Amino acid sequence: MPFSAGRAIDRERGTLGAFLGVYTPTILTILGTIMYLRSGWLTGHLGVWPFLAIIVLANLITLITSLSISSVATNVKVGTGGAYYIISRSLGLEIGGAIGLPLFLSQAFSVTLYAFGLAESLRIVWPNIPLQPATVFFVLIVAAISMLGAELALKLQIPIMILVGVSIVAVAGGAAGHAAAHGWHIVEASADLTFWKGFAVFFPAVTGVMAGLGLSGDLHAPMEAIPRGTIFAVLTGAVIYLSLPFIMSFGADSEALRTDPLVWTRIAFFGKWVIMPGLWGAIVSSAIGSMLGAPRTIAALAKDGLAPDRLTAEGQSTRQLFPSIVLSTCIALAAVLLGNLNAVAVMVTIFFLTVYGMMNIVAAIEALSGDASWRPKMRFPWILHLVGGLGCFGAMVLISPAAGFGAVVVEAVIWLLYSRKGYRIKWGDARRGLYESLIRWSLIRLARRPMTPRNWRPHILAFVSDPVKQLDIIRFGNLFSQERGVVTVCELMLGDLLKDNFPITQRKEEIQSFLDQEKLQVFAEVDVVESISQGIVDVAQANGMAGIESNTVLLGWPPEPEGLIRLFPVMRKLGKLGKSLVIARTGPGCIFSGKGCCPIIHVWWGGLQRNGDLMMLLAYLLTQNADWKDARIEVISIASNELMKKRTERYLEWLIPEIRIHATPRVIVKPKEESLLELIHRESGNAHVVFFGLADPESGKEAAYAKRLQEIAGDLQTVFFVKNSSLFMGDLLGANSPLAD
Repeated sequence: MPFSAGRAIDRERGTLGAFLGVYTPTILTILGTIMYLRSGWLTGHLGVWPFLAIIVLANLITLITSLSISSVATNVKVGTGGAYYIISRSLGLEIGGAIGLPLFLSQAFSVTLYAFGLAESLRIVWPNIPLQPATVFFVLIVAAISMLGAELALKLQIPIMILVGVSIVAVAGGAAGHAAAHGWHIVEASADLTFWKGFAVFFPAVTGVMAGLGLSGDLHAPMEAIPRGTIFAVLTGAVIYLSLPFIMSFGADSEALRTDPLVWTRIAFFGKWVIMPGLWGAIVSSAIGSMLGAPRTIAALAKDGLAPDRLTAEGQSTRQLFPSIVLSTCIALAAVLLGNLNAVAVMVTIFFLTVYGMMNIVAAIEALSGDASWRPKMRFPWILHLVGGLGCFGAMVLISPAAGFGAVVVEAVIWLLYSRKGYRIKWGDARRGLYESLIRWSLIRLARRPMTPRNWRPHILAFVSDPVKQLDIIRFGNLFSQERGVVTVCELMLGDLLKDNFPITQRKEEIQSFLDQEKLQVFAEVDVVESISQGIVDVAQANGMAGIESNTVLLGWPPEPEGLIRLFPVMRKLGKLGKSLVIARTGPGCIFSGKGCCPIIHVWWGGLQRNGDLMMLLAYLLTQNADWKDARIEVISIASNELMKKRTERYLEWLIPEIRIHATPRVIVKPKEESLLELIHRESGNAHVVFFGLADPESGKEAAYAKRLQEIAGDLQTVFFVKNSSLFMGDLLGANSPLAD
């Protein structure tokens, strides 16, 4: 054996090693109640080969899980809480808590399982012992022993392991002698027990893989002790269990196997004098292991804020763990009400399968994440971990679809409750690495697909000087994206990056926190530039990657007229980059909820600058919001005479159905006595949102055009001036349309 009892305890530090801290509790939990009281019963009801198949399947799940545990444990030091610690540090506190609470319950229920087994076995000696009161008594005895502390309690398991070994040798020898004298009994399957019900009863026998992991906080070197102790214990248990169907069938007939829960005493040399001490010792040892694990799991949950603070334990002493031990004992006592060993066994099986499945999923995600920090000493293919995880969940459903579904629902509810509290963790987890791997995989394939008008979606880059004051603009950008594109909110800092000490990271975190509080799914960015105008172009040019570049720049209305003039060169440069520009001016009439009213959206259609495509598309995207779903889009165009009016009406009446946007066309002949500005303000004065196209003013006429835009915006509620530079410019129709089926 690659470890020795002599190194089990680090005398200087008083912590546990691989043998005493992992191998001993694991193997004694595996070779416990189910082995003594149910191996004969399962052989008698199922037959040798079906029971052997159950043993193989259960041990395969356990072995794969132990390999998954070993991979994670050899990559990072496993702290207090064992499986909960691993899951929470890989998948986050919310998922860790959703699995950690069932893990705690399964460990507490296991104490009841073993106490039932001890009470049931004592009935052989004292038939009149009441089952449930005796079980309660044994739960209290186990709780008292666990108060001695992990190290002392585990030292008591060494002589118990010797007794168990002697009993196994005795029953194997007795079966061999019986077979030599009477031959091998042919065990026929009974119709009273199905394969998966038998699996449910047997599976707790191999759940001991968690015993050593649950004591991770008490180990001197968890990265070495956990894999070595766990794997060797699992292999030892597998070899012993694989021999049991044959030993049972050699030593007793079908009737004895089915009706006598202590058939081992009939088969073994020296009968009950050898078997009973081993049975009682194994049961007590397994119960102690579970009682040691459950308080440490709930204490780890409390330390992370997922359980009441009173259960928190900074160390592993009995005094610090006392509240957790009391809670674990109370739950174990409550489980006595389930009635019998088999009922508790099914509950423990469902809980442990869930935990086992998540342990395998964690290892698979870590292996797939591609993080440079994933450097385990024991590395296995991710597909192996995934198969183990799917096997656990599949077995859970096959055992009991109702219980399996109920377990998933309970865990989902726990996850939802934890998620709503918004826990923030200081450590990284595997989810980011997995997301980055998926993004990389997608970006590589996205780059191989040419961008076409059909695939266009708004990736908006919104520049704001103050996110709080310009929140309306950010909200509109988010509404336009409609979860189809990426929205980035950028704040520019004017200065010299080398000379000035800008708090870039801090400011970015502040903005992102504010946006998150507003429940906006947008990204914050802060950049230092020497010129605002050139900074807009530079940031827009660099924003994005591999086909997810920003294609639409959203700007707020400049506070002074000169600011609007400076935007025209920016617009031209953005046009060269294929990026559209939207200048927004939001006023006090800006609305973000259509409740109780029907919002009106006006699109002023000119047709000369080819901006109509993008204006119509943005108006359409706005109506896809839940609060704007009843909005009415009106496409307004101005004609110089009745002939032009009819021609424009025919065109719009044909165009709007073709582009599949619900809108009402209106063509107005401009009265001679009314100016264009007066007409616009009269028609759109009550509109909630108005879209206008942007022209490219001739050189030297920028100031006049800027003044004209200010006059058009006037007192209108919310105005967007749009310059379309997208690749679908003038091509909203046809097979390549972004709205095409």
